[in-house]
Amino acid sequence: MARYAMVIDTKRCVGCADCVVACKLENNVPDGFCRDWIVEDVHGAFPKLYMEIRSERCNHCENAPCVRCCPTGASHIDVGGIVLVDHDECTGCKACIASCPYDARFVHPDGYVDKCTFCVHRVKEGLDPACVAVCPTKCMHFGDLDDPDSEVNKLLRERHYHALLPEAGTRPKVFYLT
Repeated sequence: MARYAMVIDTKRCVGCADCVVACKLENNVPDGFCRDWIVEDVHGAFPKLYMEIRSERCNHCENAPCVRCCPTGASHIDVGGIVLVDHDECTGCKACIASCPYDARFVHPDGYVDKCTFCVHRVKEGLDPACVAVCPTKCMHFGDLDDPDSEVNKLLRERHYHALLPEAGTRPKVFYLT
């Protein structure tokens, strides 16, 4: 069975936010909300500074606290390890929002919690998530961690990378090439 992951090359990302716009359009995300966003992170001390630009979203964790704490089972792990929210089952209690160390969820104006779905509707059709498909610098990659020949596995073997907040123990499935 597949274990989907996203790999983002921080040396190629220019912070254009095309991924954010594509997600909003593909998933009909209401104005004022987003399922992904751009972060500019500066490290070091002057004059030796390093800036990492990255596109962030739900990390589709293997050990997802949002799934464990959901009282209705609305937050669940679907095909390929994609973490989803069943809008009809969600009561909007916000337990999942409080448990997510990545701040990747929001309450939709219709009352349910919403988040990145890796565009599961596209993935099931053999397509990349919308954010990956539109990236002008081709810095975003999506694929199966269980396929040793997948592009994401090749990139993770060939390059240094990190995940966000590894100390949280969530085993995230979004990786950043450095």
